[in-house]
Amino acid sequence: MNERAVNWSPPQPRTGMAGAWDKFVGPGATDAEQWLMLIPTVIAGIAAPVYAIYADLGWSTMQLLVAALLAFDLVGGVITNATATAKRWYHRPEAILWDHLQFVAVHFLHPLLVAWLFLGGDWAYAAVVYGYLMLATVLILKVPLYLQRPFAYTFYLLALLLAFYVLPHPPGLEWFLPVFYLKLLIAHLVTEAPFAPE
Repeated sequence: MNERAVNWSPPQPRTGMAGAWDKFVGPGATDAEQWLMLIPTVIAGIAAPVYAIYADLGWSTMQLLVAALLAFDLVGGVITNATATAKRWYHRPEAILWDHLQFVAVHFLHPLLVAWLFLGGDWAYAAVVYGYLMLATVLILKVPLYLQRPFAYTFYLLALLLAFYVLPHPPGLEWFLPVFYLKLLIAHLVTEAPFAPE
């Protein structure tokens, strides 16, 4: 079996706008990672409103725009947070539990927008979605590292049951909760080895 190189030391972020990008996705992203982060993200941002129009869902301009932004952010977030570069950056030794909690916590806006624009102000939906997210986040971060990945997958499976059998899912946004929880509970929170390019 070949040894695989793992590098936990991210380079310093660049300066200026490039540095802001580095701090967002992780410094030192390869060209392949950059394309993986961008192409499916753009496609998702276009596909969500196009599908709604094609399916004649009767969405307003605001709903089309918000669906595009949600798809763009969530699909991009799943892919970006799964890259070795992002794993190395967000899970570097100086990153603490509070950093991960902050990253996840700012996603309260996503379920609020869905509740407001697509579910007629169903604030209980937003509360359950966000409450489950934060509870799962704390528990995933608190277990020993060797249990973190199976623990996160367990909470993700429970999230799928919640999404498909408990909570409402507006037509055209059936993908929202599975991708929302995938981005945060799996792609972001799970500490995985940042393999270096061969």
